[in-house]
Amino acid sequence: MTLTDARLAADLAVRAGELLLGLQSASGLIGKELGARGDANSNALLLEQLAAHRPDDAVLSEESVDTAARLTADRVWIIDPLDGTREYGIPGRPDWAVHVALWQRGRGITDAAVSQPALAAVYASDDARAPEVSEPVVLVSDSRPPTFSDAVAAAIGARVVAMGSAGAKAMAVLRGDASAYVHAGGQWEWDSAAPVGVVLAAGLHASRIDGSPLVYNEAHPYLPDLIICRPELADAIVAAIAPPDFSGMSFTHTESLVVDASCDSLYDLVTDIARTGEWSPICRKCWWRDGDGPRVGAWFIGHNEADGRVWETESQVAVAESGREFAWLVGGKFVRWSFQFEAGPHGTRVTESWEFLPEGRAMFHAKYGAQADVQIEMRRSQAHAGIPATLAAIKAIAEREKRL
Repeated sequence: MTLTDARLAADLAVRAGELLLGLQSASGLIGKELGARGDANSNALLLEQLAAHRPDDAVLSEESVDTAARLTADRVWIIDPLDGTREYGIPGRPDWAVHVALWQRGRGITDAAVSQPALAAVYASDDARAPEVSEPVVLVSDSRPPTFSDAVAAAIGARVVAMGSAGAKAMAVLRGDASAYVHAGGQWEWDSAAPVGVVLAAGLHASRIDGSPLVYNEAHPYLPDLIICRPELADAIVAAIAPPDFSGMSFTHTESLVVDASCDSLYDLVTDIARTGEWSPICRKCWWRDGDGPRVGAWFIGHNEADGRVWETESQVAVAESGREFAWLVGGKFVRWSFQFEAGPHGTRVTESWEFLPEGRAMFHAKYGAQADVQIEMRRSQAHAGIPATLAAIKAIAEREKRL
C-alpha cells in the first residue's frame, strides 16, 4: 500500500533515527567524527528512500549540493538528515532530530515529520496536537541565543532555557514543555521546514520574528529567524522583538595599530590572501579566482565561518598600491574593506577600515525586509570586534617573521 506523504515523512524520519542510534552505539566514534558520519549516512538513506518512493519529486537537503531544478518543481522534499549534529556527537545529549518535510507549489509545507530518536518519539503533521497547557519557558539556541530573549521572556512571564537542535526545541513547544521558541542567529530552510510543518498542523503559531510568514523553496534557502509559540502569545512576542531604532547607526569603522615592520613587508603579508585565515576571526581561508593575483579588478573567494554559519563570498580588488593600500569590495559593490600603511618613527601604522556601502544596505533590505537593520547591526558588531583582533594578529605575525 502506498503511504501518504505525511506517513512517508514519519516513516523516513524514524528509519533515519534508528540508523543514527545504531551508529552512535556501535561505531566507536564521538564528537565531530560521529556527527559527520551521521550526517552522511542519514542523508544517503533519506535520498535513497525518497528516490524509491517519490521518484518524480525534487529534494533540498542540508547535506547535498543544491540545484536550480527544485525551483521549477511542484513538489520538493526539504530534509535535515541530522539536526543538532554537535549535540548528537556528545554522549547523553537527547536534543537532536531528523527533519523530513514536503513543500508543494501554491500550498507551502503540506506534510512533515520530526523524529527525536533519543526520546523514541516521532511527531507528524497528520496527527500532531497542540498541548492544553505549557510550561512558562522560552527556548533559545544554546550556541547563539538572540539578544531579545530576555525581553520575550519578560513579555510572556516566562524564563529562558537554552537547548540544541531547532527540531528539539520546536517539539518541546508541541509537547507543552515550553511556551515558545525564538531564534534570530541564522538558519536555513531545512532547519525549520519540518518543525514548522508539524506545529502549524497542530494549531500552534509559526512565523518570522516580525510576524511575517515563513516561505520555503526559495532560490536562496537562508531563513534566518523564527518564532514558534502558543497562538495567544504571538502578538506579545512579536511586539517584544520589535527592532530598536537604528537611525543613528554608523556604517563605517576604522582602527589602527603600529607594527614594527616595513610598509612593503606588511603589504606583501596582507595581499598573500592564502594566509588570511591566520589573522581573520571569520574568514578561515581565501584563494584567487582563476589563479589571479593582487591587482585592481582581480577577484578572490573567501570561506567564512561565524555564529554557526558557513558561507563563501567573492570580492574584487579595488586598490592595490604596493606599500600603501590594499582594498577590496565584497560582491563587487556591497562592503568595502581596506588596509592602509603609513611609515612612522616607530614602525608602520596599519589602518584597517570597513564600510557598509549603500548598495549593500539596499541588498540587505531587499533580502531581510523588516529585519534588515538587525542584520546590518550584526555585521557592524562583527567588524567592531574583528578589526582589533585582526590587527593584533597581523602585528604578532609580522613582528615574529621579522625576527626570523
